[in-house]
Amino acid sequence: MDLSHRAAGRSVQRRAVPFTGMELRAVDAGTLRFEGYASITESPYEVEDWAGQFTEIIRRGAFAKSLGEAADVPFKVNHSGITLARTKSGTMRLAEDSTGLHVDADLDPRSPEVQSLQSAMERHDLDEMSFAFRPVRQTWNADYTQRDIHEVNLNRGDVSIVNYGANPATSAHLRARDVATALRELRAGQTLTPDTVETLGQVLQLIAAADGAVDVAQPLLASVLDVPNPDADPDPGDGERADGMELFELRRRLLAL
Repeated sequence: MDLSHRAAGRSVQRRAVPFTGMELRAVDAGTLRFEGYASITESPYEVEDWAGQFTEIIRRGAFAKSLGEAADVPFKVNHSGITLARTKSGTMRLAEDSTGLHVDADLDPRSPEVQSLQSAMERHDLDEMSFAFRPVRQTWNADYTQRDIHEVNLNRGDVSIVNYGANPATSAHLRARDVATALRELRAGQTLTPDTVETLGQVLQLIAAADGAVDVAQPLLASVLDVPNPDADPDPGDGERADGMELFELRRRLLAL
């Protein structure tokens, strides 16, 4: 299998690590201070994408440029919900040291979300941190089984406390029959179920993530629709051109969801 398409991905990605040096303590009556690491550098871990597993390493210095450019980064829970602290407001400070990406955040104990977070941490129900980023500079080994990330863009990403570590947005777990069912519902104008919306969202991520992901998603969509892949023949006949327009229209509808 040609895995060179792996090198094309530039979409927002998320990585998680168990809490390292984590602490939440009261500074005064109006502030809880959180400290921990959202990423550990020079530490290999396994990642899964559409082609299976590969090894990834965030190299030391990967955060320096983005942090030096005053990246705007919020502190969240599970990458969603209300912002609990933020670099832009000065309530969170990020720094790269010899361990990794250090997080130092001032949390408001009056916030219900912070109170829930404090309770979950005291019970050890939350034990991982994650960060969302865009890769800027990366290298792959010859067979595309190891990815070294040398520079990331943190601006408008986030650092989060999470239940479980997130996999890359382009997932290997899309099943052709799930996609086929979702597309049939979409084409028939049926009310979409939550599962269908989730499946179509995963297909959309594959289409939008990068050229490499498009190369994977487009033949899959063409296969389940029983139409030719528009990129397979540079000079299609009239019938094939019509099928290609149908696939183009389906893409337009997916993007409008």
